[in-house]
Amino acid sequence: MNEKITVTGLDGQTNDLVNELRTQLAARMPRNLLRASYYDGKRAIRQVGTVIPPQYFRMGIVLGWSAKAVDILARRCNLDGFAWPDGDLDSLGRREMDEANNLTAEISSALIESLIHGVSFLVNTEGDPSVGEVKSLLHVKTARDATGTWNARRRQLDNLLSVTHRDDDGKPDQYVLYLDGETLTLQREGAWRVTNRTEHDWGVPAEAVVYKPRAGRPMGTSRISRAVMSLHDQALRTVIRMEGHADVYSFPEMWLLGADESIFKNADGTAKAVWQVMLGRIKAIPDDEDAQNPRADVKQFSASSPQPHIDQLKQQAQLFAGETSVPLSSLGVSDMANPTSADSYIASREDLIAEAEGAVDDWSPAIRRAYVRGLAIQNGEQTIPAGWRSIEPKWRSPIYLSRAAAADAGSKQVAAVPWLADTEVGLELLGLDDQQIRRAIADRRRAQARATVDALIGAGQSANNG
Repeated sequence: MNEKITVTGLDGQTNDLVNELRTQLAARMPRNLLRASYYDGKRAIRQVGTVIPPQYFRMGIVLGWSAKAVDILARRCNLDGFAWPDGDLDSLGRREMDEANNLTAEISSALIESLIHGVSFLVNTEGDPSVGEVKSLLHVKTARDATGTWNARRRQLDNLLSVTHRDDDGKPDQYVLYLDGETLTLQREGAWRVTNRTEHDWGVPAEAVVYKPRAGRPMGTSRISRAVMSLHDQALRTVIRMEGHADVYSFPEMWLLGADESIFKNADGTAKAVWQVMLGRIKAIPDDEDAQNPRADVKQFSASSPQPHIDQLKQQAQLFAGETSVPLSSLGVSDMANPTSADSYIASREDLIAEAEGAVDDWSPAIRRAYVRGLAIQNGEQTIPAGWRSIEPKWRSPIYLSRAAAADAGSKQVAAVPWLADTEVGLELLGLDDQQIRRAIADRRRAQARATVDALIGAGQSANNG
């Protein structure tokens, strides 16, 4: 993918840009694939040293610590939807857009990819109703299939090159290039050419969802850092050593003095397999009166314990937990009791909670812009109305509280500010989810409507009687 291409239908400057972005994507690909292999459990450890037989490295032993480091943080960053204090999102077709784009799963996918690679991309496109697509589409692109140029002054993308199809050999044969006000589809059909060109009013309709950006790395930092990968490899080698050791310490080690080799052979004179000798145990050894030692002497070594490997794995788990803020108990090697009180439970996960709060702060601006742009496309707007600037993502608290504790805290807040009880915010504080809030409000409206009708009927009857 490093060779330069010439795309028919592009000017020289745009063609150079395509080649620059392709080179950039190829340069990042090895590290992106490496981190994906750690997350997917496909990371294979090469044989280290000659002590452990090579077959143990071919057993496919894997470790899920890197995936745990990503997933345990992602599961504390849950988007509950969007809020618009100055208006009604349902009037903008919020439900239709959310359902058609499977929004919750798409955003969750973007967050996971951002944690793995440091960045993922949300792309807005207009759907084609003739093929059953909705008017506004929102897609996630990974760092393995998309790259762009970051504008540090505007803090947005100047462009984005997205791989939309690969051939049987895994080489891209179709790209989409997003420019300011223009989207180009590039297709390889023998030679590269532009197959579609669309103009729009949305600038570059793509957002970079970045995890832990900083001045020197605007595209973020992977959760699977070099330290995490190193500790993962160390722990995996320990697990392999422990697997190999199991074949040693699970059998008593013996030696024989003065024994005849016939006890290790089959009836036809061939040597028995090692596992047959080990599992069959030696119950009886015949005496040989003609031998220098007529009776064989059997000695036994005590079996070695796997405890040193277990202790080493625990130490590596502690280092991994310190690096990722993952609770040690979540790595499956701790025999410590879990915290019993709510406060101690929260305190044991304080670092992880702080990490989740910081992550959603980094992600929110990009997700908000992509969502509001999607609503504007759905409603046929040419620009984003100024009144929509108050639309914000609504995140679930990263602190897990029981429903009773949440309701208790909410009731105290509502008691301090009684008028909150008549608002959706007050119902949220009491621990009701969105579905329960909608049902409660609908039931209240129906009850009010029945009361109004009953009052009108009563007034009418009183007038007739008068």
